[in-house]
Amino acid sequence: MSHPSRSGRRGFVRVDAIGAAVLLGVGPTVVIGLTGSARGAQARGERLQRAAALADERLNMVLALGPERYEADDDMAGEFPEPDDDYRFEVTIAPGAGGDPSFVSVEIVWGERSRDRLYVETFIAPRTGDQPDPERDPERQVERP
Repeated sequence: MSHPSRSGRRGFVRVDAIGAAVLLGVGPTVVIGLTGSARGAQARGERLQRAAALADERLNMVLALGPERYEADDDMAGEFPEPDDDYRFEVTIAPGAGGDPSFVSVEIVWGERSRDRLYVETFIAPRTGDQPDPERDPERQVERP
């Protein structure tokens, strides 16, 4: 015959073993799921960071050329060259009236989902005091040793 305290102890050990088995089964499953989510978030973050750099590049071109000249000389929409050929852009410029800044927006789109896009908007003041196409030739040549 078994002692009453021993059978109670065996029952506790069984419950403890079952609980440990459940935790060991659930723990790795949760960790694997979180790892997959983290990788997806990291990939999305990298794509978003690249899109922000490309949007910044387009806005800098508008700033460097001026809104009027950019509209006349550069593409308002299109795809980026390799290695960024899966990104597309669209630039919109609403000129300001009477010396007011122009409203400039850039939209970068990639992928197929509707959330795979970045939209940036800003104001760019007109370039005052600059000649439209200044003469860049020096008055005299510089002699260098």
